Amino acid sequence: MSNYLGDLRRRLLRSAPGPSAPPAPPRPPPSAHGREHQGRQERAPSPKGGVRRPQRLSSLLSARSVAGEVFLLQLAVVVVLVAAAVLALVVQARSSAMLDARHRTLAAAGTFAESPGMVAALHSAHPSAVLQPSAEAARKIAGVDGLNVYTLDGVTLAHSDPRQIGKRVVGPFATAAAGRSFTETFAGSLGQSVVSVVPVKDARGDVIAVVSSPVTVQNVQSMVNGQLPVVLGSAAGVLVLSAGGTALVSRRLLRRTHGLGPAEMTRMYEHHDAVLHAVREGVLIVGDGGRLLLANDEARRLLDLPGDAEGRPLADLGLEEGIVARITAGRTATDEVHMAADRLLAVNIRPTAPYGSAGTVVTLRDTTELRALSGKAEVARERLNLLYDAGVRVGTTLDVERTAQELAEVAVPRFAAVVTVDLLEPVLRGEEPPETTTEMRRTAAVGLRGDHPLYPVGRLIRFVPDSPMAMGLARGHAILEADLRNTHHWRAQDPANSERILARGIHSLIAVPLRARGVVLGMAGYWRGPDSPAFDQEDVSFAEELTARAALSVDNARRYTREHTVADTLQRSLLPRGVPEQSAVEVAHRYLSAKAGVGGDWFDVIPLPGARVALVVGDVVGHGLYAAATMGRLRTAVYNFSTLDLPPDELLSHLDELVAHIDTDQQEWQGITGATCLCAVYDPVSGQVTAATAGHPGPALVHPDGTVTFPEVPVSPPLGLGEGLPMESAELTLPEGSLLALFTDGLIEGRGRDPDAGLTALRGALSGPVRTPEETCTAVIEAVLPTRPSDDIALLVARTRRLDPARIAEWEVSPDPAEVSRVRNACARRLSEWGLDDIAFTTELILSELITNAIRYGTEPIRVRLLYDRGLICEVSDGSSTSPHLRRAADTDEGGRGLFLVAQFAQRWGTRYTARGKIIWSEQALHEGGPEASLSAELPEEALLAEWDEEPL
Repeated sequence: MSNYLGDLRRRLLRSAPGPSAPPAPPRPPPSAHGREHQGRQERAPSPKGGVRRPQRLSSLLSARSVAGEVFLLQLAVVVVLVAAAVLALVVQARSSAMLDARHRTLAAAGTFAESPGMVAALHSAHPSAVLQPSAEAARKIAGVDGLNVYTLDGVTLAHSDPRQIGKRVVGPFATAAAGRSFTETFAGSLGQSVVSVVPVKDARGDVIAVVSSPVTVQNVQSMVNGQLPVVLGSAAGVLVLSAGGTALVSRRLLRRTHGLGPAEMTRMYEHHDAVLHAVREGVLIVGDGGRLLLANDEARRLLDLPGDAEGRPLADLGLEEGIVARITAGRTATDEVHMAADRLLAVNIRPTAPYGSAGTVVTLRDTTELRALSGKAEVARERLNLLYDAGVRVGTTLDVERTAQELAEVAVPRFAAVVTVDLLEPVLRGEEPPETTTEMRRTAAVGLRGDHPLYPVGRLIRFVPDSPMAMGLARGHAILEADLRNTHHWRAQDPANSERILARGIHSLIAVPLRARGVVLGMAGYWRGPDSPAFDQEDVSFAEELTARAALSVDNARRYTREHTVADTLQRSLLPRGVPEQSAVEVAHRYLSAKAGVGGDWFDVIPLPGARVALVVGDVVGHGLYAAATMGRLRTAVYNFSTLDLPPDELLSHLDELVAHIDTDQQEWQGITGATCLCAVYDPVSGQVTAATAGHPGPALVHPDGTVTFPEVPVSPPLGLGEGLPMESAELTLPEGSLLALFTDGLIEGRGRDPDAGLTALRGALSGPVRTPEETCTAVIEAVLPTRPSDDIALLVARTRRLDPARIAEWEVSPDPAEVSRVRNACARRLSEWGLDDIAFTTELILSELITNAIRYGTEPIRVRLLYDRGLICEVSDGSSTSPHLRRAADTDEGGRGLFLVAQFAQRWGTRYTARGKIIWSEQALHEGGPEASLSAELPEEALLAEWDEEPL
């Protein structure tokens, strides 16, 4: 048995794995002194002499920098790899331990089953007593949990637990009983176990018993756990070495990247590429030795560098000596100019320190290209200035022709040598232009010198369809003829004249339609001569912009012309077309409309009964149609009030009420009407003039000796502002041959002109030798008229006359019906003296009716007056204010036919009131064939007398 045990020991030792290396002792943590030393090492000077910043370590451990990100990524990879290696080693150790356990249990069971004396011990009387000690000794030697011997029927002969001897067990012995050994893993009472079963055979080879050798997995794991310190220690060592190497690499990367983060690194490289490829300025970086380190694309283009220029000395690159010497000198430079081939370069030189390693950075700019760009900028600036000047200078007036002239003047010579403007004929008249026409009138032409071949101003031109003007008009956009010498279709307009145009050196043309608010008004032609380059597309855009701005001014002038024409037509239709025939005054007049537009000035000469005449001048504030229409209403009102034979002050009072009514009716859309008026009534019998004014300048009086005065006439408020207050008037007695001048304020006032200065100028123009009213009007307009009147001007000059006393007859009448016959007879004698026998009968009839009416219905005093003027005027006055009215009498009426007869025989008749009563007057024509003659032919004398006798007034 001892030999068996020794042999078993040797076999087990050969099959067992070698001893495991003891685990490395853990590394003690560094002491405080060690940490301080380590900190000093972190702050040690760098190899280049710079002090490393303390935040480098924090930057290394931070993911904000590229180095920190790389360090953390590498560290994570190392940790994962070490963990995977440790796990693989542990799994490998467990697999090896389980395999060793299977081999060990099988070797122990097989050795014990085949040991000498095993068969004899089984056949002995007490096999357990012989086998139990040997099995226990072999178990300890083999390092298994047990060596158990069982009979084929399951009786335990030897066991690691002696208490199990003799007991029957049920196990997987069938395979062993069949003579085959096996190993399996099972769950036993001690937990998961590995067991090997080997049959015991006798000399004949029969199986007589089985030997099993179990070992628990816990014991196997304890062997693996014994190897873990070595594995973990090795892994920790690998991890420390890997982390240290990664830290060294990342630290170097941190220095190289200057602690920049990923976004910053990306932006930096993008900027680097932009500098190299996109910047239009050359950049060179040169090292200490004069070697080219970096050159961007623009520098390569400007210096014509070879492809392998980087890394080569500047002297070997074929550059200009001045540039190479200046760069390698190491001095700074600012915008130094150097020649490089055919380019003039502006060179800037700066050292790269302290921003990088020692060296020089050079920037290059091509000043030749900058000069070209500055030239373009200068042209653009000049174009902007020209557009600004056009906005200021074009359209200063609302005159179509002047606006076209301003457009041509502003463009010559700054844009073109010659500018022509052709407008459609209706545009010049202020009308809407037709849709299709090529007939235009040359309105402006600037730049022409001498006998120029271009059409002159004022000529009506019908452009042929192939001409640039006609094509631009049809297409609605500019037509460019860059080289007139090489194009021929434009010559179809006038071939002979086209050759003369080319001979004068005109070689380029832009024809631009004058288009505003969707309407084409005409064409503008821009021509360039021999001293100017040909037009290009940029010039076309500018010409269109310039013309479009001017077209708005032309259209505004056209619209104003139309409105002005309408207003002027309305105004002149409302003004008196001629002076009515009368003997009281000799009249001349002038009316001038303002340049700014038609206003509301007016004048009038109104014959009145009694050979009198009313002189009226008025002014409506404002311009345009409303002012003209209001003027017409006021003039009509003045005429109608004059037929009532009202005195001037009462007439203006009624006119004031009318203007107030107009304001009330229309102020919502037009505003307050401002109007003034001066009314003067002249009586040639007495030589007396009665004048009243409502806010209007008073008249000027020129005496027969040539002296000029301005009579004091009470000035009442302007019309519409009187608020019902009575107007005041003044009475003057004028000598025969005096001049009375009535005018509006536009004559003496103006922009920058004092009214007193205007009155002084008017006084000087009126004074002097005796002149006719017509000559006086001409002298006043020439001397006093403002240069550019801003308001209408109305001037009325009247030379007074006196009625010959021999043509005046007057009688006092007593309130006695017998006086009718006496006065009628006296009237007949006076008519015979005047040679008016033809109208004596009708005059007697009219006087009889009027005197009888005054005696019956009037009061004293009663007077009769005959005035022999252009007609015969009969006046019967009395002290009553009762006025007779004309009516048609019925057949049964006893009276009411007297005034009807007066109306039939007289041209006119009426009633006017005086301060002490009234005057009933009639006027008869002096020539034969008047209404009284026709009526006399129809009615015989007896019938007329019968009518008068039977039907008294």
